[in-house]
Amino acid sequence: MDLILRSTRVVTPDGVRAARVAVTGGRIEAVLPYEAGPAVAVEDLGDDVLLPGLVDTHVHVNDPGRTEWEGFASATRAAAAGGVTTLLDMPLNSLPPTTTVVNLRAKQAVARDRAYVDVGFWGGALPGNLADLGPLHEAGVFGFKAFLSPSGVEEFPHLAPADLEAVATEIARLGGLLIVHAEDPRELAAAPGGARYADFLASRPRAAENAAVATLVDVARRAGTRIHVLHLSSSGTLPLIAAARAGGLPVTGETCPHFLTLTAGDVPDGATEFKCCPPIREAADQDALWAALADGTVGCVVSDHSPCTADLKVPDFATAWGGISSLQLGLPAVWTEARRRGHTLHDVARWMSAGPAALAGLSHKGAIAPGRDADFAVLAPDETFTVDPATLHHRNPVTAYAGRTLYGVVRSTWLRGRRIADHGTPLTEPTGRLLERA
Repeated sequence: MDLILRSTRVVTPDGVRAARVAVTGGRIEAVLPYEAGPAVAVEDLGDDVLLPGLVDTHVHVNDPGRTEWEGFASATRAAAAGGVTTLLDMPLNSLPPTTTVVNLRAKQAVARDRAYVDVGFWGGALPGNLADLGPLHEAGVFGFKAFLSPSGVEEFPHLAPADLEAVATEIARLGGLLIVHAEDPRELAAAPGGARYADFLASRPRAAENAAVATLVDVARRAGTRIHVLHLSSSGTLPLIAAARAGGLPVTGETCPHFLTLTAGDVPDGATEFKCCPPIREAADQDALWAALADGTVGCVVSDHSPCTADLKVPDFATAWGGISSLQLGLPAVWTEARRRGHTLHDVARWMSAGPAALAGLSHKGAIAPGRDADFAVLAPDETFTVDPATLHHRNPVTAYAGRTLYGVVRSTWLRGRRIADHGTPLTEPTGRLLERA
């Protein structure tokens, strides 16, 4: 054994207990009783909680092509500082988008020597690239992202109904996964110019999400495609997903820290650092999302980290770039609200590590258990800090969490048994690996 980490609170799939976690060759060799184990180097964590490293399957790195917005080095440093040990990069906002094998290889070449954590890639499904899906699947992408409404960038157009049917049928043939930004364009209105958040919120109604999810359930029923609905914010989508799952359809969903911790009432007029699509909604929607996590209707909490340069966050909700930067803050943000609602760190690990790992088929990630990668986040759950954007590692110091006091200080992050961040500071040269679908 190379190392043993010892804590009075280790979060395992079976619960939280005092234990020693033995590491050999970057993998977890055994989870031992607290006082047991051979005489090798021991990292004694005291009462700090040892969690499985977070798996974030929804990150926009934007590299190459829009690296002034974000890049693999800055994004993965932020991930490491926040306890995230694996991320999957979305196929858009980079130039080129990940819609062909050639474009995938270009992105992998940029990421290879810059990643501080392990990185995998989603492919993109666009009108006209149906023939590229099979080669991308063979090249190891984890699935295919599509939009049902305009994406915000012209090089990644959305799927019309006929395109969606063809894409879903092909992905089902491949045995792949379709992940979808679900807003129905027929239900969206042009956001009026101006600083009022209420006007922007009204332009992205619940009906747009609800109608899109109903469409996806019908597609899953006809084509048998495994479909995952991204960044749920509307309470009306949840009964649709629950009914689909109860009927045996392969439909899953995720939500994000900002939907679980912020409400429309928290958004000041002109504060476009809070702008995202779908939007942050009312407290009743937030309550419903927490209930859906508790009962298993929703199985993943991921960041949807979608940064941009500060100048694009103009105080006009119609024209500002939509996206919330939160990669480094997801764990404390979710834990702050989870503890208030009576949830445990075992729950948080299920939603932010085990669930996303299972979605992507990362069987060697997502749990503190023998045979898994020795990826860990060490958390002081009862300590607080106030978010200062200047201390964050993503490229542009803009975040909706600025000035908020959060519970949960990430003491350190470990990748395959090696400490890669300590007290919010990445320690090593990039040692992350590029991942492909098994």
